[in-house]
Amino acid sequence: MTHSNATDRDGAFATHSAHWGAFSARWDGQDVSILPYAGDPAPSPILANFKGALRHKARILKPMVRRNWLERGPGPQRREIGDDFVECGWDTALDLLAGELARVRDNFGSRAIYGGSYGWASAGRFHHAQSQIHRFLNLVCGGYVRSVNSYSAGASSVILPHVMGPFEALSRRNVTWDQVCTHTDVVLAFGGMPIKNSMIASGGLSRHVEPDAMREAVKRGTRFISISPLRDDFPAEAKAEWIPIRPGTDVAVMLAMAHTLLAENLCDRAFVDRYTTGFDVFERYLRGDSDAQPKHADWAAAISGIAADRIRDIARLLVRNRSLIAVAHALQRAQYGEQPVWAAAVLAAMVGQVGLPGGGYNYALGAMGHTGRRVNAVPIPTMPQGTNPVREFIPVARISDMLLNPGASFAYNGRELQYPDIKLVYWAGGNPFHHHQDIHRLGQAFARPDTIVVHELAWTAMARSAASGPAAFPMLQ
Repeated sequence: MTHSNATDRDGAFATHSAHWGAFSARWDGQDVSILPYAGDPAPSPILANFKGALRHKARILKPMVRRNWLERGPGPQRREIGDDFVECGWDTALDLLAGELARVRDNFGSRAIYGGSYGWASAGRFHHAQSQIHRFLNLVCGGYVRSVNSYSAGASSVILPHVMGPFEALSRRNVTWDQVCTHTDVVLAFGGMPIKNSMIASGGLSRHVEPDAMREAVKRGTRFISISPLRDDFPAEAKAEWIPIRPGTDVAVMLAMAHTLLAENLCDRAFVDRYTTGFDVFERYLRGDSDAQPKHADWAAAISGIAADRIRDIARLLVRNRSLIAVAHALQRAQYGEQPVWAAAVLAAMVGQVGLPGGGYNYALGAMGHTGRRVNAVPIPTMPQGTNPVREFIPVARISDMLLNPGASFAYNGRELQYPDIKLVYWAGGNPFHHHQDIHRLGQAFARPDTIVVHELAWTAMARSAASGPAAFPMLQ
């Protein structure tokens, strides 16, 4: 990131980078002044939130311990109204934490500890909360139960390696905005590309390019089509055509477009024969050989609410132009979420433009600020985390299932696994109530462990529902 030399009468601004972009900041003893990076064509307005953060009324200023835990000791507890927190000094909080970690480790083993950091807490490497908590639990407790995947891409990151290739290659090292501006005639986006998503990138970014790229592409003649329940799932710069759809029915529309290509002999048979396997099975399903239901546009129209003629017209448009099919994270954040990711890949293969500049298939383009960029292959240092000898893990979105059903089996990526019996949850960085799919059930699940430790700087839902303390202060439920 380019360093800013901006100054004012009270001194120099320091240069920083956050998930929302690069900026310079100055603290005058009372408030924070923020200057976005001058080279950013579309700085995120989220940066302005820094101004009031240091003195916000939601800040937690001292270590806190939940009164019931302090008086009764560890164990599953209902958190009644009025079960408040008690301020503790550093020595007391650290002694309580050390004793509880040792108790759980010695009596139940490291597989009874869940290291629950999600990773969005900070942009730096040393101050990366997830790296620090994992390193700590490996060194002090002999390991921990971990999570895999993400809420944003829990289904897609598992299915894509089976059907197309490495997840990162298809999401972050795929078609770039430069290629869209130069080559793409039609962008068909299932789930749209809301600009609020690309304002953010894990680890930070210096330039938000999406609004200018869409504006430039439209000027050249690119046509953006948004199939989404929401009208504003594209910025104004894209001048996107909005096609409203009944939520959860995208796969039916994708299948109908594929059926149109098949029925009208528009499928690129040479591409399919050379680069795919199993298409004969899919073709029989598409024609209705296995269930007596052809997946044609009239069938999909009744399911999705999109007119059959519109579905057929878009399918024809894809093969007559350099086209890019994009799928947003939102489509796969549900049961059977792998299906729209997979179906869109099949549709792109039938169009036959995968691998062409600005064409084919791109998962999650515009989902965050570092998608659609040219790859910078310069590695950055990371904090070594040591070795975790505990083999148990869960998909991150199954935390409620794990806490509520210890010992139960669950299926993951073709394997049958078993939930561990978690006695202690250690959370540093991220607020699961912001991500999770059933927050009432999540609250019930967090009442099950003996102890919950949270590192937090503000009274988030995680802090209030479990345990809390200021940043990097260990707190107990």
